[in-house]
Amino acid sequence: MRLAFIPHTVSAVRGQVVIGHTVGVAGEFDDIRGRLEGIAEELADLAIVRLRESIDAGGHELPVDEKRLTRARRAVEKAAHILAEPGSEAALEP
Repeated sequence: MRLAFIPHTVSAVRGQVVIGHTVGVAGEFDDIRGRLEGIAEELADLAIVRLRESIDAGGHELPVDEKRLTRARRAVEKAAHILAEPGSEAALEP
């Protein structure tokens, strides 16, 4: 007889998601995810401001800050995506 090891089991019981021994209420990360999405928008807006300032100053190269801001925005967007509920529209977006 061969036994298969399943490290985590997932089940839904009365609006709660059980993963292994961890119990979480569905939607508990919505507030944090919303704040992360807001931060991502702020970072995008700030990057645009930096680009406009560079253009207005006659710059021909991207400002160093814009690259850092874009990297930070992508990281925050990734974090928000990770916190999305499985099967939700937010979780399905790339």
